[in-house]
Amino acid sequence: DEYISSFPDDVRKIMNQLRRTIKSAVPEVSEKISYNMPTFTLNGRYLVYFAGWKNHIAFYGAPRGNPEFDEDLSAYESGAGTLQFPYIKPIPWDLIIKIVKFRADENRKRSDSKKY
Repeated sequence: DEYISSFPDDVRKIMNQLRRTIKSAVPEVSEKISYNMPTFTLNGRYLVYFAGWKNHIAFYGAPRGNPEFDEDLSAYESGAGTLQFPYIKPIPWDLIIKIVKFRADENRKRSDSKKY
């Protein structure tokens, strides 16, 4: 809440919607601040996080290099594992949900494999 409240109203609205979207995609996520930004974890492991910048929101945890996501991710400027969503363009909520669910499935598989 404190992190998000430090941004202008229009950016806060986007960040709050992003937060709700992540939580609705995987309701059992936990929230914390890591690397000075909102971070979502599952089973004690990092899932995704985001940060506000001057002209965009950076979303970390994108599955770059995964053929299933190549086409979806190609529209967004980024670094390795990062997507940039400019404030002046619509946020791809469906893509965010798809990424969060994908990361949650990876997380669960890792957790299950360590039980044996």
